[in-house]
Amino acid sequence: MRAHTLQHVPFEGLGFIENWLGQVGYVFSFTRFFESEEFPEPDSIQLLIILGGPMSVNDEREYPWLVREKAFIRKCIEAGVPTLGICMGAQLIASALGAKVYRSAVQEIGWFPVLGSPTALMTSFEFPKSTPVFHWHGETFDLPEGALHLAKSGVCQNQAFQVGDSVIGMQFHLEMTPRAVRALVEACGDELVPSQYVQSAAQLLAAPSKNYQVANELLVEVLKFLAKAGRNSSQSPWNAVSPAPLI
Repeated sequence: MRAHTLQHVPFEGLGFIENWLGQVGYVFSFTRFFESEEFPEPDSIQLLIILGGPMSVNDEREYPWLVREKAFIRKCIEAGVPTLGICMGAQLIASALGAKVYRSAVQEIGWFPVLGSPTALMTSFEFPKSTPVFHWHGETFDLPEGALHLAKSGVCQNQAFQVGDSVIGMQFHLEMTPRAVRALVEACGDELVPSQYVQSAAQLLAAPSKNYQVANELLVEVLKFLAKAGRNSSQSPWNAVSPAPLI
């Protein structure tokens, strides 16, 4: 089983996802755009993970690889590869499928709740009614055609969505560990101008361990859902492993 990750900047990595996939026996591969722009064939991977980044998905002139990345994402989705997009990764899925991505009315940085949208569909993932999660985003998106709305927050309507049975995009970060939050604060701390929906560095770093535990456990459920819904669900080892400790 091979999990391929699209990573845009060195300071936004897999976080807790790396712990989990390592435990269940996935082989890792990466396209790190700050090092290489090579992509594998979609039929060689069983899970695609698209991470975040400080750039906009609309910055194709400044980052020409965005054009190829969106084409690759679309190709993977069409091939039935289970796909998870996080923050900019969710925006990339939306853009790759023809939806608009644009500046949010309010920047959202900090630990704030997301509210799950009941779907009443057996084939959809259902987020809890309210979960405190980590946000760091200034853009949002329209839902791709045919996508199912899964979650919102107080200032962002489209926080999570599902396309088909095996594609989920989330604006928020369930993969965070204390180390991952520190890396973001160190790299992008100039964005932390406190307001109603932007917390200070001290607030971000002082989050209780329970916040990470709840987010990571929810992430495991998302990943289990994608694995079971994917084309190779019969091979999935996911149910045998418990969450790893935070780093």
